[in-house]
This record gives sequence, C-alpha cells and structure tokens, in this order.
Amino acid sequence: MAKRIAIATIGTLGDVQPFVALALTLRKRGFSVVIGTSSDFEPFITSHGIEFFSLGGDVQAFLRQSQFDSAMTKSAILYAPALLRDGQKILKEAGKRAWLMAQDADAIVFQNNTTFCIDIAEALDIPALVTAFQPLSPTNEFPYFEYGLDPVDPLLFRFNREPFAKSPAIDPVINKLSYAVQKVQQTYWDMPRDRLRRTLGLKPKKKQVFATNARGEPLTTLHAYSASISPAPGDWPDSNIITGFWRLDDISGWKPSPAFQEYLSKGEAPIYLGFGSMSFGAQRNTEIISKALKMWGGRAVIGKGWGGVKEESLPETVFVIDRVPHTELFKYVKAVVHHGGAGTTHTGLYAGRPSFAVPQFFDQPYWGRLIYELGLGPQPVRLRKLTPHLLAAALDDLSSTPAYVQAAAALSEKLKLEDGTNRAVDVIEETIADHGGPKSRDYELLGAAS
Repeated sequence: MAKRIAIATIGTLGDVQPFVALALTLRKRGFSVVIGTSSDFEPFITSHGIEFFSLGGDVQAFLRQSQFDSAMTKSAILYAPALLRDGQKILKEAGKRAWLMAQDADAIVFQNNTTFCIDIAEALDIPALVTAFQPLSPTNEFPYFEYGLDPVDPLLFRFNREPFAKSPAIDPVINKLSYAVQKVQQTYWDMPRDRLRRTLGLKPKKKQVFATNARGEPLTTLHAYSASISPAPGDWPDSNIITGFWRLDDISGWKPSPAFQEYLSKGEAPIYLGFGSMSFGAQRNTEIISKALKMWGGRAVIGKGWGGVKEESLPETVFVIDRVPHTELFKYVKAVVHHGGAGTTHTGLYAGRPSFAVPQFFDQPYWGRLIYELGLGPQPVRLRKLTPHLLAAALDDLSSTPAYVQAAAALSEKLKLEDGTNRAVDVIEETIADHGGPKSRDYELLGAAS
C-alpha cells in the first residue's frame, strides 16, 4: 500500500504553490498525497490532480479586507488587534481539520504557521517535517531576517563566505536578540496548540521551538530554496536540509495573446513589475509606478491584480496582462521588479532575469538583499520608502547594466541543475524509514477527537 503524506499550509499563493510541486513529485514517486489549506485554493490544487482537504477559511479574502489595508498603511496599533484575533480563528479551525486530514497519513509536512501538526504527528505516532522557504533556523552567521532592520542598514547581515564578503559583521548580542524576537513572534502561531493537545489527550508541551517535537528533539527541516542563493550556515545541525527550490511547471499551456504579441513586436523586451498578492496601498502603488514609468520612459508589463495596481492610471507604454504563470511570462521580459518573495525571486532568477526587489515584510527584505549582494540587481528599497524617482532610477539601472544580465545568466545555469522536489522526497522517505511507523494508535481517542 502506498505511503500517504499529508501537507498543511496556510497563506498566499506563494505558500501553496511550492507544495503542489512537491505533491506532484511525491505522486510520481508512488506516494499518496493530500494538501490541506484554506478553501480558496481548492481549484488551484485540484487542477493539478492533487487531492485537496479544506482547513477552512479564505486567506485571500482575509488579506483583501479593508482592516488589513489600514493596518499596513495607516496604523497597526489601531487595526492589527482585530486582524490578529481573526487570524487565530483561522488557525484554531485549521488545527481541528488538519487532525481529520492526517488520520491515514504516514508523515506530515507543514510550515511554521501550522505547528499544530507537530502535536497531531505525536498523537498519531508519525514523523513531522518542517518546511521553510527562507532560513528560519537560528545561526550565529546572520540575524533573523525579520528583525526589523532595513536592507541598507550595515548591521543587517553578516556573510563571511564569498560572494557576501562585502557585508559587514554584526554584533553577536544583536544577532542573538533577533532570534529572541523570532521566538516571540512564533508564539502567535503556537497559541492554538495547547487546547488541541488537551483534545488529543497529550500532555502540555514543553518549552520548544517550531522545529522540535514535544521532547525537544529537532525535527527534519526542509529548506525549499537554493543554496546557490542562500548557502547553509556552518553551525546548522544536520536536521536542516536545503533541498533547492520547489518549482512548479506550468500546465495551462499559456501563450502570449495576439494583443501581447503585438505589443512585444513593437519594441524591446519590457520589464515586469508586480508587488505581490498583497493588495494594500493600491492607490499609492499605482501613483508611484505611473510616475516612475513616465520618468524612465521604457516599456513595462504589469500583471492585473498584483498588488492592487489600478490599470486606468498607467501610461501607454505599459501592457497590463491578466494574472499568468511567472514561469512562462518571464520568458518575454528582460528584468523583474517584484516584492522579494521567495517564489518570485527564484522564478525570476531561474529564468535568468536581473531583479529589483521592493520588499514589504517577513522574508522579502532578506531575498532583496541577496539579489543585491550577488550582483543580480540594484539595492532593494522598502515599499514604504519607495518614490517615483527611486523606482525610475532602478528601472534605468536594470535596463542598462550588462553585469546584472551576466550574473543572472550564470546563476540560472546553477539553479537548473538543482532538483529540489526530488531531494525533498528523498529526505521524506528516509525520515519515514527512520521513524519505523506508528507503534500504536488509540482509535477510541481518534474518534472522540474527530
């Protein structure tokens, strides 16, 4: 009988898409696999022939609500508390449903925002594997990327290996404090767990981090990004494995429309601009992009709906396109301006395209900084600090610096040699084999909890 893998994730398309790529490889390797996430991603997952399990909620609707825009653009103090409460409701419901999803699983793969899977795996006596799309595990080599420092701050990162030698050292105390901040933030994702553990008949969890089990033992952590972009720190334990990016190939057969083909034929290749799937700050984003493109005078393509950009305010040199797979679209552009998310960063660099990151939060400043450090594009600028002049200058830099093109092409060749999903499946197989399978299951408890 085929081994069954349950995957749990909550987030945006950038969180869900890599797991679909992993699921397809798992299925090719003979596994049965189910992805549990919010209900809004059911059509996307099932379109790839992967079994879907609803963890409830609608994350995209949650991000589109006016309170989210107000918290990001006006006052976090006034608007964030209600958002945090709503987020906890989503997590609590997801934990209950994930328990049902995992009943026949031989292993659970999850993110740091679904740490209730650690407790579910303990109750079912199956292994749990953490997935990270950025380096979350503590290290003495650089601080937690969400410490709050801007990418231009000289204390942000320390890399003592090439090609990062030009980054200055960071004070060890600040480095340690940054991971203390991480622990505090992680408590938010962990809040539903104690109640779930009581429901499952488990003892209260000991003090632990998201990558350890209830006994404090390290869980296998799959870092789904390229070591060519972010090498493994020398002080990471063997349980931290960088697999390479989990790239999802397009199955839609998308091709440029006649209108897009005509636009492409009338000039040089455009630069792509998109600020991610977060829709807050739409009016400001549109004003900045529109003014910057007029200053620069070049050609650009923008995906409709990305970042809430308003089509009617853009100059005629811009082609606005419905949301399409980046893996295909990036073949027709010469550079990429984006929010710095792990998925868009890797997809642009896989295509060999220079990049300019306009990060907002979480891991986006980290990837934006690495793009700059690797000579793949201009220095990143936070979205909240972006001006039309800064964007116009970055567009000019992107389109006129051959060194960016050369560096991106060289890195693309390295990325194409990686096979992230197959490497991850190898580790999953080894983890299941090492665990030895469930020793016993209290089916009376399973029924009661369900």
